[in-house]
Amino acid sequence: MKRIILKSFIILSLVAFLSSCADVLNAPTQSSMDESFIFSTPVLAEEAVMAIHQSFSETNSYRGRFIPYYGLNTDIEWYNTSEKTTDDKASLTGYNPKVSDSNMNTADNAWAKMYEGIERANLCIRGLRLYGNVQTNERLAQLLGETLTLRALIYNDLIKAWGDVPARFEPLTTSTLYVAKSDRDVIYKQIIADLAEAESLVPWPNGSTVTSSTERVNKAFVKGLRARICLAASGFSQRPDGTVRRSTDPDLTVEKLYPIVKQECLDIINSNTCQLGTFEQNFRNLCQDKVTAGLESLFEIPFSDGRGRVLYTFGVKHTTTDKYTQQAQGGTNGPLPNLFYDYDKEDVRRDITCVPYEWTNGIQVPRKISSWCFGKLRYEWMRRVVTSTNDDGINWQCMRLADVYLMAAEAINELESPSAAAPYLKAIRSRAFPTNSTKVDAFMASATAGKETFFNAIVDERALEFCGEMLRKADLIRWNLLDTKLSEARTKMTALAYRTGSYADLPDKIYYKTAVDGESLVIYGLEHGNTDAEGAALNYPTNKGWFISDGLNNLTDDKISSLYQLDPNSRQFWPIWQVFLDSSNGTLTNDYGY
Repeated sequence: MKRIILKSFIILSLVAFLSSCADVLNAPTQSSMDESFIFSTPVLAEEAVMAIHQSFSETNSYRGRFIPYYGLNTDIEWYNTSEKTTDDKASLTGYNPKVSDSNMNTADNAWAKMYEGIERANLCIRGLRLYGNVQTNERLAQLLGETLTLRALIYNDLIKAWGDVPARFEPLTTSTLYVAKSDRDVIYKQIIADLAEAESLVPWPNGSTVTSSTERVNKAFVKGLRARICLAASGFSQRPDGTVRRSTDPDLTVEKLYPIVKQECLDIINSNTCQLGTFEQNFRNLCQDKVTAGLESLFEIPFSDGRGRVLYTFGVKHTTTDKYTQQAQGGTNGPLPNLFYDYDKEDVRRDITCVPYEWTNGIQVPRKISSWCFGKLRYEWMRRVVTSTNDDGINWQCMRLADVYLMAAEAINELESPSAAAPYLKAIRSRAFPTNSTKVDAFMASATAGKETFFNAIVDERALEFCGEMLRKADLIRWNLLDTKLSEARTKMTALAYRTGSYADLPDKIYYKTAVDGESLVIYGLEHGNTDAEGAALNYPTNKGWFISDGLNNLTDDKISSLYQLDPNSRQFWPIWQVFLDSSNGTLTNDYGY
């Protein structure tokens, strides 16, 4: 697995210069490492571009602040201790963040590191345009395309988290050190154009040695990211005046951008450069550090073995160390418990996504119904044993091919018809039901009854497909469904807690034992139609109450209410943290009611 851990732009350039690499030995002698030399020398230019990844992996950047927290809470995911409402983490994820948040209000936080990455990208883009001869040098062209893409990725994440933000597309000067926020539409138009250029510069997956790894930008990811950004730019979001609306910019309408989404997604699918494979295998590959391009993963933010808190945050909880991990972590975030019942029991995604247990002393034991684990990432699936106390080295998967299929289905349904869009939804549904085509056919017959019905099927399918991957919040915002779906989730969880409505046929208790392998949990009582009489007849050695009436380890009213502390539509974005307001020379202010 190629690991990129960088100390600084200049240090690595000097290391590359002094190395025995043929590119450097054959380069013309320079009296100093000036910009023209760096960006006309492929190995040095590559080190400069790779320095952007350092900004992803810094302690309080993507690694420890953006990835663990942005995207919570939704109608399918939440922070597992959200009921501790006086805790800044619960406020941050529960739509009540504070400008002085103790986890975010530091000078080295995600906001600063994102702009650090953008500044490094801006320097690379300027240097490669001026000195890279990208018209004739494919390697330098690829680096320019990669840098444009990484900058677009960061800007899209900035907008997702903060709404309108400063637009910086040139390296800093003394006159641009302090700038106000720009309308996000300005940034959207720039990065959509940048990605159109980047497409012409980078190869498809496995089209070069560089794009043989999912840790490097390839044409499939560029096109997929452009499609994702077009959907967001043409969708709904909260504006500084407090309204939630679409853009009024004529270049960012559904009519203008959905054809781009359709074309980009079909280009990827029809290129046959990536393959879906099985649902489980994608996540096993992620856990096993398999970064071979051409499978389902399109691009991953790379972390070395001693960096990154992906599994630490999103993995199945281990309360103690054991043969699978020397790090007792996981389970910080998890699925809403009602999501388990939104799946058909034959859907292979259900038991991979929703895990009702944790590991203690090397065996699986039931976890509280209010804090289930995501199961897509598991220490027990890894090929190495994590020894770090804080980091696990699992990459962050930014996009996979299933997203492309469902974006294609969404755009084609809007532009054409459900029947034209159906093959792309069916591809994902068929993978979820590999042994029951009858259920797939029945689902598709219902979904294609009309455009609105098909759209609603897409909304539901994206929930089932991407739970725990932190795509849902941005989806709900662009669909203008954030408050609606969160309210529905509260209603569902209340019904589940009291076993009313569609949950009335669940038993009072769960019954469980350890399997013959000595570690796996065998559990009865989670399925519709299970009964306490049948559970008791199994003579399993242990049972426990599972619902609110039982008092301990259950889904309380306070826990359900903590899904959102304030109206989600009034808090779609985080505030700019106080430390950055204070250091902005008065150019930055907060909107959205902060």
